[in-house]
Amino acid sequence: MSLTAGLVGLPNVGKSTLFNAITKQNILAANYPFATIEPNVGMVTVPDERVNYLSDLYKPKKTIPATFEFTDIAGLVKGSSKGEGLGNKFLSHIREVDAICEVVRCFENQNITHVSGSVDPIRDVEDINLELILADLEVVENRLARMGKKARLAGDKEALKEAETLEKIKESLENNTCPRNIDLTDEEKLILKPFNLLTIKPIIYVANVNEEDIIDGNEYVNKLKEYAEKENAEVVVICAKIEEELSELDDEERKEFLEDLNIKESGLDKLAKASYKLLGLSTFLTAGPDEVKAWTYKQGMKAPECAGIIHTDFERGFIKAEIMSFEDLKQYGSELKVKEAGKMRLEGKDYIMQDGDICYFRFNV
Repeated sequence: MSLTAGLVGLPNVGKSTLFNAITKQNILAANYPFATIEPNVGMVTVPDERVNYLSDLYKPKKTIPATFEFTDIAGLVKGSSKGEGLGNKFLSHIREVDAICEVVRCFENQNITHVSGSVDPIRDVEDINLELILADLEVVENRLARMGKKARLAGDKEALKEAETLEKIKESLENNTCPRNIDLTDEEKLILKPFNLLTIKPIIYVANVNEEDIIDGNEYVNKLKEYAEKENAEVVVICAKIEEELSELDDEERKEFLEDLNIKESGLDKLAKASYKLLGLSTFLTAGPDEVKAWTYKQGMKAPECAGIIHTDFERGFIKAEIMSFEDLKQYGSELKVKEAGKMRLEGKDYIMQDGDICYFRFNV
């Protein structure tokens, strides 16, 4: 299951530096707007101690953790929705992601130019949100114009419901409110899905700070948290410079470096976990002497759908899922002891997968 979060923000807020840490690639991170011209895609591992435990237990040939895809999208500016800078092109890239991670500058540095001349995280967030709102408003208005009054008056129930939903979104956008913050029914969400609206995508604000503010934050972080709380959004505090340094170290050196900084986990680990949570994702596991692997699935998916993530034949010919929980395996120490304790179970087509389930799928095609 491929899921993507887009890193967006104004120029020179630290997106490309953070992305360097994510991918360990040396993409251009220059001190001027539009240093990043094409979207860059990289993968980050989702931290999961369960995978490490299973790997130690089974000693497999391969260990594959869950991963999350991040796309670094070039800096937006005022007027991006109207094509200012390189705006329209970048807005189209954002439409392709599942969630938005908005990197916000929360640090002072006279050597790094701010596109607006001063550091103000709330102004920066509102500038970007306005561009997303204007871009979506154009999409909605164009669709309503194409539908026309005639189509809506024809008595077509589907057309009427679509028009009603789009009018609801239009009203929200005209009031400078992102529709992600209004109540939408499942039917309305389904209607809106093909439009890939930017302002409906879930969002995380990434506060990029200097090294000295990584633990306690600063006044800029506090203001951003107050703003995000009104949107029921999360703020992840990172120092992109530290993350880039961490990306050059091996596991043991990383651990020592974090301990020296008195930090429990890296900003990237926090961001990956927060992105996972934001999209309602969980992990099921497969384990054996050949491979230990973490598989990403949407919460609420049933066993056959999860089997299909591994291979379409598994879903098509699904018979049963042999399942034990990670906690039971950890408690009893081996598959055999889990079985002896009666904790290994067979689940059918209606079983809703639980986070940490260790699965063996039975199928016949």
